[in-house]
Amino acid sequence: MAKIKIKQVKSAIGATAAQRKVLVALGIKKMQQVVEKEENPAILGMIAKVQHLVSVEK
Repeated sequence: MAKIKIKQVKSAIGATAAQRKVLVALGIKKMQQVVEKEENPAILGMIAKVQHLVSVEK
């Protein structure tokens, strides 16, 4: 599986509690932080829930 880079580009202040939990589960703690994860269905599903808060690079 390929690696993908996930970067938080928008604040989670206005996000729901569930969306904030997804960011924590992805390992993102701060704005502009980049994490590298394996591309799998679970991670892609989490990204889909917070797609308006993050940017993704393959």
